[in-house]
Amino acid sequence: MFQPLTYDGLAHRLPKRPSQSHKGTFGRTLLVGGNAQLGGAIILAAQAAVYAGSGLTTVATDVANHTALHARLPEAMVSDWSNLAQLKELTQAADLVLLGPGMGLDAFSCQRLHRILDWLKPGQKLVLDGDALTLLARHPHPVPSGVPIVITPHQAEWQRLSDLAIEDQTPQANLAVQKQLGFNLVLKKPGTELYLTDGSCYQLTVGTPAMATGGMGDTLAGMVAAFLAQFPDDFNLALCSAVFLHSYLAQELAQTQWVVLPHQISEKLPSLMKHFIG
Repeated sequence: MFQPLTYDGLAHRLPKRPSQSHKGTFGRTLLVGGNAQLGGAIILAAQAAVYAGSGLTTVATDVANHTALHARLPEAMVSDWSNLAQLKELTQAADLVLLGPGMGLDAFSCQRLHRILDWLKPGQKLVLDGDALTLLARHPHPVPSGVPIVITPHQAEWQRLSDLAIEDQTPQANLAVQKQLGFNLVLKKPGTELYLTDGSCYQLTVGTPAMATGGMGDTLAGMVAAFLAQFPDDFNLALCSAVFLHSYLAQELAQTQWVVLPHQISEKLPSLMKHFIG
């Protein structure tokens, strides 16, 4: 059922950066998340997006996170997510929206989720991660048509969204629910599984228990967003490459480290992508 994701089959097939290009060439990415208590999640996602090559990256988040974002990642633009008019403008100007890291589960965050789903239009892309998945499971809302959607749940989040208990999350059961939902599914687990809307299924052959630390999924979501934004004509290849390189790089770092920290993956990404893509 699964095709293995391998070093030789992926990122080197992605296109090199054309000599005639500018920052808009590589995607306008909007990340939405990070309440006053969980700002680290959206910062990690934004760092991964920038370091993975997103041309223009904007973060809509709680004002409590703005100073830290400016200090940690001056390459990213920052917006107050309580300003609905500005959030709508940013959403509709983006090539891709990543929604969910550190978002929280309160009514405010639920409103932001539903508004953004309403504002998206065909031709854009959407990545849903973390709290956005739990909110969507608790408070269902129509998803936009004509917008390719990637969801990146861990098994507990997938249980909430699919109604499949973790012990019942067999490949056949996962595939059946994924087809019903119509999303591209990246199911995070040892041997992460990908179920794509074109019917293809993949499984990771790399990874390490050194990745089991907070923020690792936020970094993956940021990488996925950046790859999909900057390689718009290579959706499946870009998605699979982001998922593979995330675990591949962690596995490489784990050869000399007891634990791999998410920001370390981001910091190594530019040189790794240069090696892979050229």
